[in-house]
Amino acid sequence: MTTRVVWFRRDLRLNDHTALAQAINDSDNDDQLLLLFHIHPDLNKEFNATHDYFFQTLQSLVTDAQEKNIPIHFIEGTVTDAFTELLNHRNVDAIYFNKDESGFGKQRDDEFMEEVKDKDVEVCSFIDHHMHGAEEISKKTGGYYKVFTPYYKQWKQYQKPNIQKVDHEKLTKLAIDETSSFKDGNKAYDSLIDKTARDFDAVGEKAAWDRFETFVEDAIYDYEDERDFPAVDGTSQMSRFLRTGAISIRSMYHYIDDQVDYRKNTEGVETYISELAWRDFYNMIYHFYPEAKNKEMVEKYRGLPWNNDDELFEAWKKGQTGFPIIDAAMRQLNETGWMHNRLRMAVASFLTKDLLMDWRKGERYFAEQLIDYDPASNIGGWQWAASTGTDPVPYFRVFNPTRQSERFDPHGRFIKEWVPELENVPKKSIHDPSQLSEEDQKEAKCVIGEDYPKPIVDHKTMRERAIEMFKDQKDGSS
Repeated sequence: MTTRVVWFRRDLRLNDHTALAQAINDSDNDDQLLLLFHIHPDLNKEFNATHDYFFQTLQSLVTDAQEKNIPIHFIEGTVTDAFTELLNHRNVDAIYFNKDESGFGKQRDDEFMEEVKDKDVEVCSFIDHHMHGAEEISKKTGGYYKVFTPYYKQWKQYQKPNIQKVDHEKLTKLAIDETSSFKDGNKAYDSLIDKTARDFDAVGEKAAWDRFETFVEDAIYDYEDERDFPAVDGTSQMSRFLRTGAISIRSMYHYIDDQVDYRKNTEGVETYISELAWRDFYNMIYHFYPEAKNKEMVEKYRGLPWNNDDELFEAWKKGQTGFPIIDAAMRQLNETGWMHNRLRMAVASFLTKDLLMDWRKGERYFAEQLIDYDPASNIGGWQWAASTGTDPVPYFRVFNPTRQSERFDPHGRFIKEWVPELENVPKKSIHDPSQLSEEDQKEAKCVIGEDYPKPIVDHKTMRERAIEMFKDQKDGSS
């Protein structure tokens, strides 16, 4: 009889799960499967919206598994301590998991491999969180891509991996229940669940599929035209489910392929597929730039003289900048744990170019607030906006927040939803209410400087300063 451990991480589902499917396929009927989740103390020192959503998704998985008589066990502590104790106290022949290729997850996996290399345990790891692994798609001349467009051309040519069918009937027979021997882990899990402060409506595998099926049925066809308008429900909002692994990227891809009506205009479908490829691209970039969380990818932009004004940073965080679209976006983030992608670019540009503040501060704030926080994509996005990353927006192209507002929230619907102080401001002034006359301010019941802040900076001035700062840094390092 062989005992196999399946180690869950950010793959919190029971379908199309590579490690789980392979462990079942490799097992005979008299073998045992132990399903496991490791609680790492370094990931839970602080508790915020990101943790709330992740652990509620874990709870959803545990509940779903229990209903199928498939218990999930918990271990806690450092990788070394937790797995040493596990392997010392029970006979384990093989450990299956879906590996991480970048960031903290890769460091943890490297530590784990070092820990078990001298033990009589087979380790089986798989690419699962992304469609293609970080080292899978490379230039024909060798090396990795630094620009998305040629990467995507290659990405499209590769055959996509098949759905990994999980035999639930066999899983139920093989799964063993030894939860009574994992009391410390159970206690740690209960403690994490007790710490969650917010409740979210859309959590777990069923919610993921409900949302995705609805999106593919209709909105995906208009995705190209409507994805940039935050007042419109034009995006899939699947990032939270992908981040926790409540749904598989493969399942999404193949479902689109099966369900899309190719007699319709599929431009929106193609654009959406490219967004899935961006996840792979940023995972690859973070893999090859392991210090990207703390260092600019473009070496010449390391050491930029960023502004350290705490008051400005607090105004940005709280949505009190005096720029309505920026404030609406930040308030949406703070209340819901999510932000529309177009607005992520706008607020990142505003922080780094209008306030001249370090992109790392924004990246870390997003890490605390976003329920769909994915390190590779978030770091990649922030370095893109700050013009310090690979394939970034050029430093001389600075988003005008008022123009962004006019283009993507022309009627001010999104602004008025999240900035109620501006509810009575007329449409023509909603993008820059500071231009209202005193009489119009009183009529709109929105006195600038009292009911709603004055703009904390002058965009035109700060744009020039940002360009000058980058130009000086570039010239000084060349």
